[in-house]
Amino acid sequence: MRIKQRLLVLLCGISLGLGAAAAQVIVHGAPPPVIVERAGPPLHPGWVWMPGYYRWNGRRYVWVAGHWVSPPRPRAVWIPGRWVPRGGGWVWVPGYWR
Repeated sequence: MRIKQRLLVLLCGISLGLGAAAAQVIVHGAPPPVIVERAGPPLHPGWVWMPGYYRWNGRRYVWVAGHWVSPPRPRAVWIPGRWVPRGGGWVWVPGYWR
């Protein structure tokens, strides 16, 4: 029974690793210059502006407009996503709350 449990843990780890590697897409072509958006006033006090960004739809870059959001906790800071050069192309690194 113990060998079966170890094998299951190993297989789960391998599948998680393959899933993470498959999720990263390398785009061969730099993203267009970022569109500078005017945020305007927040909809509610304490809301945070998430700036727009280009996403890859499998064929081309598509602009996703920025928007105001309610942070998950007080004093949370949004670190925007960004395109970084990697592997001879460009890879999207998602934004996150800090």
